[in-house]
Amino acid sequence: MDTKQRVWPGRPWPLGATWDGSGTNFALFSAHAEKVELCLFDEAGERELARIPLPEYTQEIWHGYLPDVRMGQLYGYRVYGPYEPQNGHRFNHHKLLLDPYAKSLHGVLTWNDALFGYTLGDERQDLSFDARDSAPWIPKCQVIDPAFTWGEITPPRRSWQETIIYEMHVRGFTMLHPQVPETARGTFGGLASHAIVDYIKGLGVTAAELLPVHAFVQDRHLCDQGLRNYWGYNSIGFFAPHPEYLGSGGINEVKTFVQLMHDAGLEVILDVVYNHTAEGNQMGPTLSMRGVDNKSYYYLMEGNERYYNDFTGTGNALELRHPYVLRMVTDSLRYWVEEMKVDGFRFDLATTLARVNGAFSEHASFLDAVLQDPLLSTVKLVAEPWDVGHGGYQLGNFPPGWAEWNDRYRDTVRKFWKGDGGQLPELASRFSGSSDIFDRRGRRPWASVNFVTAHDGFTLQDLVSYNEKHNEANQEDNRDGSDNNNSWNCGVEGPSDDPAVLALRAQQKRNLLATLLLSQGLPMLLAGDEFGHTQQGNNNAYCQDNEITWLDWEGIDAAGASLVAFTRALVCLRREHIVFHRHRFFHGAEIPGTGTKDIVWRRPDGAEMQEQDWHAPSAQAIAVLLSGEAGQYHLTERGEREPDDTFFLMLNASDQALEYVLPEDETLLHPTVVIDTSRDFLEEEEAVPDPYTMQPRTLVVVQYRRET
Repeated sequence: MDTKQRVWPGRPWPLGATWDGSGTNFALFSAHAEKVELCLFDEAGERELARIPLPEYTQEIWHGYLPDVRMGQLYGYRVYGPYEPQNGHRFNHHKLLLDPYAKSLHGVLTWNDALFGYTLGDERQDLSFDARDSAPWIPKCQVIDPAFTWGEITPPRRSWQETIIYEMHVRGFTMLHPQVPETARGTFGGLASHAIVDYIKGLGVTAAELLPVHAFVQDRHLCDQGLRNYWGYNSIGFFAPHPEYLGSGGINEVKTFVQLMHDAGLEVILDVVYNHTAEGNQMGPTLSMRGVDNKSYYYLMEGNERYYNDFTGTGNALELRHPYVLRMVTDSLRYWVEEMKVDGFRFDLATTLARVNGAFSEHASFLDAVLQDPLLSTVKLVAEPWDVGHGGYQLGNFPPGWAEWNDRYRDTVRKFWKGDGGQLPELASRFSGSSDIFDRRGRRPWASVNFVTAHDGFTLQDLVSYNEKHNEANQEDNRDGSDNNNSWNCGVEGPSDDPAVLALRAQQKRNLLATLLLSQGLPMLLAGDEFGHTQQGNNNAYCQDNEITWLDWEGIDAAGASLVAFTRALVCLRREHIVFHRHRFFHGAEIPGTGTKDIVWRRPDGAEMQEQDWHAPSAQAIAVLLSGEAGQYHLTERGEREPDDTFFLMLNASDQALEYVLPEDETLLHPTVVIDTSRDFLEEEEAVPDPYTMQPRTLVVVQYRRET
């Protein structure tokens, strides 16, 4: 082993490996380490070439500069210190460690007992000490050259109120796409294909939200079962893209994809997992932070530091009360904004990030740090406002500046179209922006991220095709996944060739999509829903990296193509008419200067809903009039009025046809039907009979054009 590498003191900042064109500076935070060795590897990552003690220790940062180390060099760390699990210390220099700030990883983890800091099977469990070298089994960090020619394209900076999110998976989106070269499928290089970007743009959505792309680990128990962690919620590095998502272009493939998306006017949002890491609880492997400084990086149990607080169900939680751990997370966010040019983040189990002494606080250090940051406060921040810990459900409690996944919207819309009674008050609140949850401290309707489906749960096709989950492929005896799906199979469980069943399912999909895209708030579509992608009834396909989850582009039939066209028309209708995405909440009050209410809920007979109407237990139909009047209320930033057409929406979730009386108002002119979900697709707008006969389980949209 070569020990003659030149090493100079270097600098403690920035953390990580930084190539400056001449050599590379290495810096690693560890408050409790006694010594840190930098290990250099050959190009294959198989042979350790040198071990170099970092010579300096400044403000709890170990650092050194190697003038002979160039970009592309593979490396890792061995960190020396006490192995005292009962006191929170788990140092083991026999374990090669990933740099928490690594910008690129080479290779993937191969499970072996040597990856654990203790000896598996030892009766003392994690209190034992394992002296086997883990280097052959773990990926290696790589020094990168960050240079990339971005050109003059600037980020789209879409306003919140015009945003439509499209949730998608890097691998699953392209694995079966016929227009993506086979060698690029499943990678960012595949996503950067013009066919992919053009398709996303053609849908009319404004932002792609990617399931986790940070480097993550395949769970050992899944590998043993021949399964894989498909979703990627098992991060081990917050700066490096997942190696399997990169082709020959390396990390520049990520930048190329973002560049092409921006050129198309589209934003890129990352689903990020800062609440925990892949090292798990005290019985987990030693891969990175556990061996670098377990006591600093992880939220340990007070008075019993052998064990970890776990608010996520994954074994550990990052200690974001520690300034250097908080800095790592915010440095990661800034890196992805500054270097990768992404436009925002969706934070998995965000309640965990905002816990102070175990309890949620909207003034937690993480939330304050992000909102005061001059860069991060300008990008889109979306919280999944819950975790599995005590008091974990925090919908509506994140501070101004944040949007939140609204699962109450999902559940209500599903229940209503399934035919459940008693949903009208809740449906009205969710449809009009959930002001009961979010209208405080100047928050806007876009604070509610509305969705009917997401990666976690049934797809839209399965929502209308299955009453029960069918997760047998996960090899957990169908015990995993939620049993509370609010789904309805339309008469037959699973696939059917009955024309009546197929027609009803198609109609229900149109109902759900129309409700989602015409509600106030920020809509999120699940990729594949627009053409009827099925996961065969699996509502927890986290471990299915195969045809169950991959989008089947060549399998899109005529019905799927029709649904795509319908989705595009809905998106277009929403984007062209600001009445569907106002920046103020509707309250059923008069719009100043107009004498007209902003929103009016009506019964089938045309009368305005009264108190007793809202609470009729069997009521399954309602209509709403959205006024396009602007008055002195709906104004642009420059004080100009933003009037629009007025729309009358009728929703009938019952199994009976209903006659709806249209509003009687001499100012409502030229009514035309633009959507009737009982029919496949309206090629042309139609005149409106009054009363209007609504078919069972139908949504109808009537447009009144404003006089110009």
